[in-house]
Amino acid sequence: MPFINLKITRDGVTREQKTQVIAEFTETLERVLKKPPEWTHIVIEEIDTDDWGFAGLTTTEYRKRLADRAKPPQ
Repeated sequence: MPFINLKITRDGVTREQKTQVIAEFTETLERVLKKPPEWTHIVIEEIDTDDWGFAGLTTTEYRKRLADRAKPPQ
C-alpha cells in the first residue's frame, strides 16, 4: 500500500491544485509501480512558513529577503 506524505508551505495552494497533485501522484504510482489507485494514500500537510526553515531562517524571512533583493533601488 503506497503512502505519500507531502509537506508544503501554507501559502495559497488551492483545493483544485491539491486535487490535481493527488490525482497525478496516484497516476504515477499506477503507471510506474503498477499499484492500484485504491491502494494509494496521500496526505498533504500544510506548514506555516514561520514553522518551516532552512539556511538558518524561517521560510517567511527567507522569502522576505529575496523579495527585498528583487526590489529596484530607490
